[in-house]
Amino acid sequence: MLYYVYMIELLEKLEIYRLENKLSQRKLAEKLGVAYNTVNRWFTGRNTPNKIQTYHIMKLFENHKLKDKDFEIT
Repeated sequence: MLYYVYMIELLEKLEIYRLENKLSQRKLAEKLGVAYNTVNRWFTGRNTPNKIQTYHIMKLFENHKLKDKDFEIT
């Protein structure tokens, strides 16, 4: 159950990141090194990121936090 809640929160933050940075799902997929279909499936709830993908999402957030102090990872 905790894993599911964590994934929902992670994907909500990823969607906020995407919208704040005016990225299409396709551009976000390129940044994360995954296919567009993969990102689309995350946002439609048909799939969740695996461990490697989650790691790269967290790295993206960390890099963004260095540039923008208002963006927080909790």
